[in-house]
Amino acid sequence: MTETRNDIASGIWTLRPLPEMDAAQFRQWQQLLEDRTGMTLTADRRSFLQTNLGIRMREIGCETYQAYYEKVVNGPGAIVEWAVLVDRLTVQETRFFRDPDAFRLVSDYVMTRPREHLKRHPLEAWSVGCSTGEEPYTLAMLLDQSMQQLELEPLFGVTGSDISKPALEKAQRGVFGARKLVSTDMAVRDRYFRQVDGNQWEIDPAIRQRVCFTRLNVLDLSQAPMHGMNIIFCQNLLIYFRRWRRREIVKRLTERLAPGGLLVLGQGELTDWQHPSLQRVPSDSVLAWIRRQTDEE
Repeated sequence: MTETRNDIASGIWTLRPLPEMDAAQFRQWQQLLEDRTGMTLTADRRSFLQTNLGIRMREIGCETYQAYYEKVVNGPGAIVEWAVLVDRLTVQETRFFRDPDAFRLVSDYVMTRPREHLKRHPLEAWSVGCSTGEEPYTLAMLLDQSMQQLELEPLFGVTGSDISKPALEKAQRGVFGARKLVSTDMAVRDRYFRQVDGNQWEIDPAIRQRVCFTRLNVLDLSQAPMHGMNIIFCQNLLIYFRRWRRREIVKRLTERLAPGGLLVLGQGELTDWQHPSLQRVPSDSVLAWIRRQTDEE
C-alpha cells in the first residue's frame, strides 16, 4: 500500500523531539492537575510531566503543549482524553504484600477483635488509591486467613477505589504478572493464585468475589458512599498532595471509619497531626490510628 503524504508527515512527527516545556507551560499544567485531582507536581517533576505528555502527544499527533492542553480542557472527547492522561501520570508501581509491617498490623487488629462481634458483623475494608488492585486483594487474603484462624465464617468485604479507570479495569480482571508477587509467600501464592498463560497469575475466584472496585477522586470524599469502615488503608497516595490537603483527606477518611476502626497511612505521609476521634497506634514502623469507641468531636 502506498504511503500517503499524511502518513509520511505523521511518521516524521513521531520521530521529532518535542520542545522543552517552559516555566509558564509547566505552571499551567500544574494548576490543572491540582484543580482537578488535588495532586501537586513540584518543579523537579517537570521532566516527568514533559516525558509523559510527550508520549501521549506523539500517539495522537499533537505538536505543542498548548494544543494538547486545549484538547484536554475544551476539545472534543476532552473527558476521555483527561482520563487517559490521569492514568499516565498516576504512579502504579505496586505489588502484593508491599508493606509487611502494615499488613501484619491489619492481621493483628482482626485477630484481637471481639469474637462475638466478628460472628455477627461483617468486616468492611477500604483501599484508597488502590491502583491496579494488589492492595485490596492483599487485604482480602489477610482477612480470609484471619477468619480461618479464628474458625469463623468469612464475613468480610473489601472496596478498592482509584481515580484511574484503566487501573481499575486491570484490577477487576484479577490477573497479574509474576513480578507483582515477589513479596508474596509461596504458600500464600499457591493458596490464593492460579497460574495462567505462562508467567501470569490469576486471583482465586473466592477472593475476587469479596473485592469490589469503584472510581473515586479523593477530592470528592465528602460524597463517597463508604461509611462505617472497619479498616481504611491509604498508603503512597498522600505524598502527591499539599500538606493542608493531606489533612483534609485524612479528616474525611476518619469520618468514614467505624468506632474502633483502623486507619493505616504510609510512613511519613502525615506529620504533627492529631484528631480528637483517633488514638495513635504505638508503632515505629507503621503510621496508624484507631477510632475511639466514644467520639469526642
